[in-house]
Amino acid sequence: MTTAVAPASTLTATDRCDRCGAQAYLRVELASGFELLFCAHHAREHEDKLREIAVNVQDETHKLAPSAPAVHED
Repeated sequence: MTTAVAPASTLTATDRCDRCGAQAYLRVELASGFELLFCAHHAREHEDKLREIAVNVQDETHKLAPSAPAVHED
């Protein structure tokens, strides 16, 4: 029996962090077939442990750009 694994779809604004409900930027696939979603903050906080248990990690934190500095007109 051959099993094909479909590529993970891109994370969207509807994908929410399992810890806090913020937009998810990291998908962690587990050997059980389940997945966990994390915002960038919680992904960084739990990174070491997540990499130990993950079969695959889809990291889209590159989508986060530093916010532009505020422009003040005098």
